Amino acid sequence: MLTKDVSAELEAVITELHAQGKEPTVALVKARLSTSVPMPALITAIKSWKGSHRIPKVEVAATNSTSDAERIAQLEKEVSELKQRLTALEAKLS
Repeated sequence: MLTKDVSAELEAVITELHAQGKEPTVALVKARLSTSVPMPALITAIKSWKGSHRIPKVEVAATNSTSDAERIAQLEKEVSELKQRLTALEAKLS
């Protein structure tokens, strides 16, 4: 499974909140992230930052980069190929 390192983004968000004079909380950090990060990872990262101003390495599952249009085109191609195979099999059985 492919993963994506979000440690830098987490650190940037927490540092920005701190610079604004706000206490970094799970809700504030989660709202500002562009990537979905599991709650336990957020809690650990915030605790680590509060204790040592360091963010541990946090990785999340990478999302598939294909667009909806590409996925639809792939599925349509597969359906077309399956129809051809089905037609060939039906012809053999007749």
